[in-house]
Amino acid sequence: MSHEVARAAAQWLALLESGAATERDHANLQAWRDSHPQHEQTWQKAQSLRQRLRDLPQAVAMASLDRPQPGRRALLKRALGVAALVPTAWLISRQLPIEAWRADLHTATGERKRLPLADGSSLQLNTATAVDVDLAQRRITLVDGELALTVPGAAAISVHTRYGQVEVNQGDVCVRQLASGCLVSVFKGAVQVRDLAGQLTTLNSGQQASLKPHGLSARAAFDVQQLGWRDGVLTAQNQPFGDFLRELERYRPGVLRWDPSLETLRVTGSFRLDDTDRILTLLAQTLGFEVRARTRYWVTLSRTLA
Repeated sequence: MSHEVARAAAQWLALLESGAATERDHANLQAWRDSHPQHEQTWQKAQSLRQRLRDLPQAVAMASLDRPQPGRRALLKRALGVAALVPTAWLISRQLPIEAWRADLHTATGERKRLPLADGSSLQLNTATAVDVDLAQRRITLVDGELALTVPGAAAISVHTRYGQVEVNQGDVCVRQLASGCLVSVFKGAVQVRDLAGQLTTLNSGQQASLKPHGLSARAAFDVQQLGWRDGVLTAQNQPFGDFLRELERYRPGVLRWDPSLETLRVTGSFRLDDTDRILTLLAQTLGFEVRARTRYWVTLSRTLA
């Protein structure tokens, strides 16, 4: 089950629970459920999980999501204190990818981590990311989300994804798991990329390409000096506002909706990710839209009336 599908199911649930869903919204939900078997399967699981969270005591409900290892059980118990403060749909969006809770390391929505490894390498996890780490085999498995890996030595570390592998030595790379592929971006050195068919390709510094089920896409150049999530920044260069918002909502728990008329506005700038509410406030002032917050976890952007 992909994180994108789980998030979509949670957003539909949040809309229904808000009481603001129209007949058209219900029709669109049904169309989404019918469009792919995984959508319907995820929806049914979300409904079941929502019912369990409502019917059971909080600690029991959380425990029913998974049977974690002892160390992770303690981590989950610490999370219980805030579980009651957030909407059910948001909680579901964080719990549906069960593989993420079973992973060795993971981040919540909006959280980022930097982790030094024993061999001197450095691993960074972006928002809503889960990885398994096996340094004995020099292997990192990207379960979901996005990671950055810096390997200063000659001994390679392999990053395993749903769509292939990336071998990193004396290099610096970002790997992002997407719904239909895996984006590999090389910031320093060169990496070996192996697709599912076993085809091996070299990507050099300043190049990125997507691993897909049918192989590696064409290489594209990018600016390695541009600030990004590893610096705690979201950067846009004359970017359509809709695309910017879709990227920004990766770092925000809950639901962010906007008027379709805002899609074509253009955004340029670098924005600190540690306060996404402030990003919306600043852009509302410069682009001319209104931020309406029903709760902290349900925000709608609309055109400012003249």
